[in-house]
Amino acid sequence: MLHHCIKARDALLRLRTDRDGVVSFEYVIVAACVVAAVAAAFGTSTASGIGQALSTAITAISTAVTTAVSA
Repeated sequence: MLHHCIKARDALLRLRTDRDGVVSFEYVIVAACVVAAVAAAFGTSTASGIGQALSTAITAISTAVTTAVSA
C-alpha cells in the first residue's frame, strides 16, 4: 500500500510541475472565449443583426450565380 501512495505522490508532483497541461488548458479556455464571442456577434438565429446580413448576402450571391449560369 505504501508503494502505491508513493507512486501517486510522485505522479501528483510531476503533474504539478508539468507546464504542458497548463498550456493545453489555456487553449481550451481561449477556444471557449472565441466560441462565445462568435455566438454573441452572430447570434443563434438569422432574424436580426449580422446573421440576417449574412443570410441576405448569401442569398444575393446564390441568385447572382444562378442567373449567370442559366444565362
